Amino acid sequence: MHGSPHIVSDVMSQTVAAVGRKATFKQIVQLMQDWKVSALPVLEGEGRVVGVVSEADLLPKEEFRDSDPDRYTQLRRLKDLAKAGALTAEELMTSPALTTRPDTILAKAARTMAHSRIKRLPVVDELGMLQGIVSRADLLKVFLRGDEEIAEEVRREIVAHLLPTPGSTIRVEVHDGVVKLAGHVRDTSLIPVAARLVRAVEGVVDVDFALEGSRPDGSSSTSVAPGGTGSSGPV
Repeated sequence: MHGSPHIVSDVMSQTVAAVGRKATFKQIVQLMQDWKVSALPVLEGEGRVVGVVSEADLLPKEEFRDSDPDRYTQLRRLKDLAKAGALTAEELMTSPALTTRPDTILAKAARTMAHSRIKRLPVVDELGMLQGIVSRADLLKVFLRGDEEIAEEVRREIVAHLLPTPGSTIRVEVHDGVVKLAGHVRDTSLIPVAARLVRAVEGVVDVDFALEGSRPDGSSSTSVAPGGTGSSGPV
C-alpha cells in the first residue's frame, strides 16, 4: 500500500572521516576536532570497518590522568582503565563495530542508535567495506517533508485504499507534520488500522482523528484519536 520507505543510503553522508588501526591518540582527537564529529570508524585493508573509536573511548585518559584509583574502582572500571593507557585506535576502539547497511530502512537504523545509545553508525556493504556514515541528524531529515507532500501520501496510500468512497468522506489536513483526518467513515472498525498506518508515514509527527461512522443499528458514533492521548477506535 505505502510507497517505498526511505533507506539509509537516501540520507547518509558518503564523505567520511576515518582512521587506521595505528592512528595515535592525538591524531584521533585532532581529526574529531577538524571534522566536528564524535566518533570515527577504524579501517583496515581497502576500507573494511573493524571498529569505532568515540569520545567515550578517549575520555578515560583525562579522567584517570592524575588519579590513583582504589582497588574497587580498578575492578569496576577495568575496561576504562585499559583505555586510559591506550595509545592507538586499535587499543581504543570498540570492536566489532556496530554498523548498518545502505538498504536498511530509517526506522530500523533509528532503533539501533536509540537502543545502543550512539550518535552515528558506519554504513557498510556485504563485505564490511565502508560506504558512508549516518547520524541522528540524518535520520531526522524525514521530518523536513512538506505538509502537502505528507497529506498527498496519506490520501493516496491510506484513505483511497482503506477508507474509499462511497460510504466514506474523509478530509486530510496536515499542519507542521500533524495529520488530521475528519469526516464520515463507513466502517469505524478500520479507524485503528488507519491510525497505525498514518503514524507510519515518514515525516508524520502526530495524528488527530475526528471521524464519524455508523453502528450496525444505524445510529452514529464518533471516533476521536488525538495522537497518543485519545482512542484510536470507536468510542
